Amino acid sequence: MTGGQDAVRGTATGAAERPGWARELLEHLRPAGRDVRRVVDWLAGAVRAEVALRDGAGDLLAGTPLPLDEPFAADVASGRIASAAWDGDGRHLRLVRVGHPSGACVLAVSRATPFGRDASDVVTHTAQVIELLLTAHETRAAGVRLRRAAADLRLAILQLLMVEDTVSARRVAAGLWPGLLDADTACVYVLESDPAVRDRLAAECIDRTREQALVVRCPAVDGHVIVLSPREATAGDLRSLVEHHPDTFVGGSVRQSLARTATAYGQAVSALAVARFRPDRTAVYAERTHPGLLTDPAALRTWAARVLRPLDALPHHTRAELLATTRLGLEFTAVATAKILGVSRNTVRARMDRVESMLGVDFGDVTVRAAVHLALHTQIDLLDGQGPAGSRASARRLAELLSGPAVSAWARELLGRLDDDPRDVRRTLRTWIAAGANAERAAQALGVHAQTVREHVRSAEPALERQLLAGGSDLYEVVLAHLAVGDLEQPLLTGE
Repeated sequence: MTGGQDAVRGTATGAAERPGWARELLEHLRPAGRDVRRVVDWLAGAVRAEVALRDGAGDLLAGTPLPLDEPFAADVASGRIASAAWDGDGRHLRLVRVGHPSGACVLAVSRATPFGRDASDVVTHTAQVIELLLTAHETRAAGVRLRRAAADLRLAILQLLMVEDTVSARRVAAGLWPGLLDADTACVYVLESDPAVRDRLAAECIDRTREQALVVRCPAVDGHVIVLSPREATAGDLRSLVEHHPDTFVGGSVRQSLARTATAYGQAVSALAVARFRPDRTAVYAERTHPGLLTDPAALRTWAARVLRPLDALPHHTRAELLATTRLGLEFTAVATAKILGVSRNTVRARMDRVESMLGVDFGDVTVRAAVHLALHTQIDLLDGQGPAGSRASARRLAELLSGPAVSAWARELLGRLDDDPRDVRRTLRTWIAAGANAERAAQALGVHAQTVREHVRSAEPALERQLLAGGSDLYEVVLAHLAVGDLEQPLLTGE
């Protein structure tokens, strides 16, 4: 064999010049050209041959199928033979082992003319390039799998916190993020961005917080990133991040116990709505005066325990699971709640239906939802979650709790903000709530278009400083205000 028999594309034009094929081959190592299939196709053209890249099992990875002596190819793949050559039937064949972290491949090159020095060099160096590309690909894939696994673990920890299973959440976190959940309290932040840049934003959150925060891509809203952190400095870290991203907003909760992560999440979402209208695009939930803070605490706890008493006979884990699901289900849609908890929406509905049945209430009634929401959030403040043991507070109904002078004054002031609107927005809002927050039914009762109802309710939001159409805590506060002033009928609560 001599070099004169080779047909190699791009040979050198001078002794001191690197061969043209070598320059072309190196181009495939550039970030934009790292594709094993393209390299195999290039080799076929460079040496005017048929080329096949097969894995250890004999499956074709790139190129064109070639008839091979399988035991011979298996010896090359296993490493018993590093390379081999075979001539016959007018064909000249080269087999080269290509090693990589997860195994080995066989590069087979078949052509009609013998392999001279140049062609052999091209095949050898191409095999080395393919080995580098396969190794790099597997390294990247391993990194992606590792990051995905870490993201799944962070989501699992958040979901455990959402259902108040702090013990399990700490156990899962301890192995990968020691000390992350050692504190008893934390704040929750929700960042909002274009969904297309959310992954990058989440990565920056991890970098900015130095992995001392739980950073989770929200499973319910594509553009949201949830951050839970016990560190005071996290608020500043995220504020600085938002400054560098013009279309990003952040809302934060007040400090809550880890068991109240779901409550803190709801506060952060509420604050996020405010952040969208602020110049610095950030907001922290403001603890506003609401009925729960204006009533006799002992009487309120006694009432809440009485309303929720039918659930006390359940095993602790089952009870906690039902209550946590119901808290989120009253704040968000069944679909969003399911994604947050990592269960199906049918599971969410089944759990809420069970709570509804056991409490003897109708969650289709917004006033009932508001009352149960109040009871649940009163109950979570108690150490054991079962109601104030030995409390001597007199048993009162919700109507009595809301009839106190402090609550009545708060309710009159809140709803009075709507009185100056000539469209009688207050009447529209009252009718909308009575119709189950359904614009179509409210429109029929008022004799107007459903869009008019929505516009009136939407215009009440800035005056009341609360989100209404989105439902949740803000709406329930407004419902309780209507109950306190007698603008709505009291809800039917079997437990009272």
